[in-house]
Amino acid sequence: MKSLKYILILIVVPLLAFTAAHKYYVSITQVEYVKEKETVQIISRIFIDDFERLIRTRYDETITLSKENESDKVNYYISKYLNEKIGVQINGKPVKLVFIGKEYENDLVYCYLEIKNVTSIKSFEIINQVLFDVFSDQKNIVRTDINGQNKSFMLVKRNDKGMLNF
Repeated sequence: MKSLKYILILIVVPLLAFTAAHKYYVSITQVEYVKEKETVQIISRIFIDDFERLIRTRYDETITLSKENESDKVNYYISKYLNEKIGVQINGKPVKLVFIGKEYENDLVYCYLEIKNVTSIKSFEIINQVLFDVFSDQKNIVRTDINGQNKSFMLVKRNDKGMLNF
């Protein structure tokens, strides 16, 4: 019986040693047009460890994304970064994204953005380059609910723009 255990260990351990865990780099951005409020509400979900790595690399090595004892600079860095990496055009015109805030849930940071004074949408274009500068295999999934139509697409570094016409 002992020899069977040793044989299993000798077979399984080398197999596990050469199996590398592959990490997926993905964010999900939900875009919803709320006609009654004349706003486009955007929620971008990003893994905390990936976003923290980006902020440390790009802005400040001492930053930690955490519910407790978080630096006052975190919201500034997140807002600055998202406004550089997410761009939206509505009806062919660039619009301003307003960073409303963020919250942490499990291993994700939920970033809330809003576009105000949107009376109608005939075309919607989004560029989402979030984390492309840190992870070459990053994928950004965009889900939209605009004018009662649900659409989704995946953006990658070489194809970072999505366009919808209504």
